[in-house]
Amino acid sequence: MSLFRNHLYLLIILCAGFGCASQQESASSKPNIIYILADDLGYAELGSYGQNLIETPHLDALSEGGMRFTQHYSGAPVCAPSRCVLLTGQHTGRAYIRGNDEWASRGEVWNFAKATEDPYLEGQRPIPADIPTIGNVLQKVGYKTAIIGKWGLGAPLADGIPNKRGFDFFFGYNCQRQAHTLYPKHLWKNQQKVLLDNELVVPGTKLDSLADPRERASYAKYAQEDYAPSLMQDEVLRFIEQNKDHPFFLYYATPLTHAPLQVPREYVDRYIEKFGEEEPYLGNKGYFPSRYPKATYAAMVSYLDTQVGEIVQKLKDEGQYENTLIIFSSDNGPTYNGGTNSPFFESAKPFKSEYGWGKGFLHEGGIRVPMIASWPGKITPGSTSELVSAFWDVLPTLADVAGATTPANVDGISFLPGLLGQPGQKEHEFLYWEFPAYQGQQAVRRGDWKGIRKNIFKGNMEIELYNLRTDPMEQQNIALDHPDIVNEMAAIMSKEHTVPRIGKFKMKPLGDIPGGDGPPVN
Repeated sequence: MSLFRNHLYLLIILCAGFGCASQQESASSKPNIIYILADDLGYAELGSYGQNLIETPHLDALSEGGMRFTQHYSGAPVCAPSRCVLLTGQHTGRAYIRGNDEWASRGEVWNFAKATEDPYLEGQRPIPADIPTIGNVLQKVGYKTAIIGKWGLGAPLADGIPNKRGFDFFFGYNCQRQAHTLYPKHLWKNQQKVLLDNELVVPGTKLDSLADPRERASYAKYAQEDYAPSLMQDEVLRFIEQNKDHPFFLYYATPLTHAPLQVPREYVDRYIEKFGEEEPYLGNKGYFPSRYPKATYAAMVSYLDTQVGEIVQKLKDEGQYENTLIIFSSDNGPTYNGGTNSPFFESAKPFKSEYGWGKGFLHEGGIRVPMIASWPGKITPGSTSELVSAFWDVLPTLADVAGATTPANVDGISFLPGLLGQPGQKEHEFLYWEFPAYQGQQAVRRGDWKGIRKNIFKGNMEIELYNLRTDPMEQQNIALDHPDIVNEMAAIMSKEHTVPRIGKFKMKPLGDIPGGDGPPVN
């Protein structure tokens, strides 16, 4: 009998061992996923999307080796809600975060100096724990997860820090306001405040009164020792190296190319040679002055491009390139402030990019964004997709890639079949956005039709209608010619809008009852 037991125990141990081996093999066979999110990068600021002035060879190579999407949309026209949509798969008609919310009830959150010293004043209103993120979804199937860069969806002393929202590792800005300088006094590593070798220069600080605006030395205080995007890149490369033996998901939310205009001098010099002499930016539209604003902005894009090249090379060095899906996109369209010059670069071409059309607005220039996907051996090199897709599609897509279950109440559709060139790609009947800021807006994309409602807070409920195929710049409002389509747009806007839990995001003309700030978040 004891001999039988011994054989039985041995058999159990061997089966368990083979089971573990099988699970390990299954986990290791899952692809790595790197999602790189640029900040305020316009639709046409990459060479592969028609940019002629800014050089982006590494991102262009990524496009040549993968798929370029021409009809991809961000979650919102500004930072926080767009990132909330990306991470949760819920469009802004149902998302918890629908606009930038600095959680001002805590105190002087806009006092940059005080917030630098007091972490209680940092951060934005958090995503509640009952809403799963991409990180949560991928953790459940064995992925190591990280966000490096800008969070903007919680606060250091609140429950909504990245480590409690699906990410094993975090390094960067917890607070998007602190990202208004690229030479900050501190960053965060998980829950630890990391002090940097920089002096505090509060955003909005102008040139010294006696400084010569044409002398480069007058701008010295705006460039210091520790450049945040460089420190973040170090962590990105380290994370890849340390996690090469099991599947990982890296969400690289770089602060580039958001203002202020700050980048190491050698990158700027390349564009000074290219663009020649230019007028300085003196800080009249926020952030910091810049001696060479056009050259500096272009240099910031090229700096990001160089980092993408380094990431690709690191994957190759670690033997992970063939097993990694890389997706690159931007959180919204190009901005209008801080010395950036979107019209000069035609940053959203063929769409308009100046104030009222780019960042902050639901016109195409504010929400149509580049997206490149690369996956060697899986995605056809040099391919182009005209699939109409949006940020809320990313969560179900990455869940499919990882073999994970997509949570309920997600608005997105997986575009994995489209990536792989397989049949059966589902398409949206329509896309919907709402934005309770910049006077309140709603928009719908259905086929070639685009309906947009602006100035809601002023009581305007009229819908403008555009045909994007014939009028991509949205210049000819043809609502009076197509009342039936306008009525369809109005019905979609009414159906897709749900009452926000946060009072700040409510729009009374849509029937929202004022008040309410959602459940408490510790």
